[in-house]
Amino acid sequence: MQKNSLSIEILAQYQTWNIKKYLYFALTEKPGKKSSTKTFLAATIAACRKKPAIKHYNKPSEIRLPKLHKEIVMTTRSHPKGLYLLFVTEMWERFSYYGMRAIFVLFMIKALLFDKAHAADIYGSYTGLIYLTPLIGGYIADRYWGNRRSILAGGVLMAGGQFLLFCSGGLHASNVPLASSLLYAGLGLLIAGNGLFKPNISSMVGQLYAKDDKRVDSAFTIFYMGINAGSLMAPLICGTLGDTGNPDDFKWGFLAAGCGMLLSLLVFSLFKNKYLVTPEGKPIGLAPQRHHASGAKVVHAPLTRVEKERLAVILIVSAFVIFFWSAFEQAGASLTFFAEEQTNRNLLGFTVPASYFQSINPISVVIFAPLFAMLWTTLGKQGREPTSPAKMAFGLLFLAIGYLVIAFGVDGLEPGVKVSMLWLVSLYMLHTFGELCLSPIGLSLVVKLSPARFTSLMMGIWFLSNAAANKLAGTLSELYPDSAKPAPQLLGYTINNLHDFFMVFVAMAGIAALILFLLSSKLKKMTHDLQ
Repeated sequence: MQKNSLSIEILAQYQTWNIKKYLYFALTEKPGKKSSTKTFLAATIAACRKKPAIKHYNKPSEIRLPKLHKEIVMTTRSHPKGLYLLFVTEMWERFSYYGMRAIFVLFMIKALLFDKAHAADIYGSYTGLIYLTPLIGGYIADRYWGNRRSILAGGVLMAGGQFLLFCSGGLHASNVPLASSLLYAGLGLLIAGNGLFKPNISSMVGQLYAKDDKRVDSAFTIFYMGINAGSLMAPLICGTLGDTGNPDDFKWGFLAAGCGMLLSLLVFSLFKNKYLVTPEGKPIGLAPQRHHASGAKVVHAPLTRVEKERLAVILIVSAFVIFFWSAFEQAGASLTFFAEEQTNRNLLGFTVPASYFQSINPISVVIFAPLFAMLWTTLGKQGREPTSPAKMAFGLLFLAIGYLVIAFGVDGLEPGVKVSMLWLVSLYMLHTFGELCLSPIGLSLVVKLSPARFTSLMMGIWFLSNAAANKLAGTLSELYPDSAKPAPQLLGYTINNLHDFFMVFVAMAGIAALILFLLSSKLKKMTHDLQ
């Protein structure tokens, strides 16, 4: 048999397990291993030369590979260790963010004695800027610093911001003006640090894989679980330490948040060089090369037509994301009002605090994220995995169904009557399913479609859509019906009661889902099979 034919046959057998592109890395990961790619292939060729014909097998289980077979299969089925490093790094960063956020408004009102309107205005400005600065941070990383340096710089700034809030909490009783100044300075560091950290850690997840690797969507789903694990722990720890009823204790909540950020930095610094590598073993996230070894300046070629169409897909999908998050983020406003005023929160003689309902989402994400990751992987192996735009359309559909469920629950509700908490629990569960179909898939899509030199910048644009969504969410929450005020209107639609209010989000998310479903085939073509 000819050598070329033999090589093709060997590669065909490896492709059966989807391991062709990982073979080199699996066998030559470290020098000093007993086997290497050359010896493995040489032994295989030598064995086959003794038998002119290669035996064909009906299924992979019948084939007897050398001793490294088990190692190869495990390498291809599992995710790289770098994913779990980024998982832990992001988990503790999100712990820091959500821990501070849990007590931030209470600190301003109870310790610094700000009025509610002023505190709400500061909070709104802070959360809005948090999603704007990643655009700048992404540009800095792509142009100058690279992902690694940007993440470290952002983490240091955020840790410094948390410790300034700790100092503010320690001075609130003796020097309110100084405490207020430290608060603003701390917020500035947090906003700047988040801009450097947020887009770059997300873009690094995708760099762990080849562009056409089917595991990327499930990888971002696992990464997303880390975000929610941090957000789940944060209120329990920082809230318990800081919100004790004594204004002097807020500083301990901020201190815990700062320690969480330091832990994130420590883990990332210790293991980044070992685990943050491509499938071929090359380091990822380094500063972009601006000059050749000869000293000549690196000049990037202009974007090709294919790259432009892929970037257009990101921008189109980002527009639909605005409708999702503007409805989803009602959890912090109108849905909290609904939980407080219209929900029967009595459970076995215990009154469930309205704020507890917001914990349903992160708990559900931690529980269901692995299942969704398995779902995408299984469907991918069967060749039935939906396209990324189609998955995101399903996310919008789940969101619409969630609001439809609660609209049905309040339909015809008499004044003064409260509904079962099961309606609200059902809504949050369905919204979680929608979030898992949309948010991690969107992060994955941005990484897959962006040219390598623009990945972090495009991630910043993706988060920019979140900023627009948060602004729209605030506008829509003002439509929440109040019997003491005239019925609000939206585009000629009068909102007389809660049913009318929730149907606004059913229509908005449902129409967006339908349009995105219809566009999914066109968007798939624009990705040029890279989605």
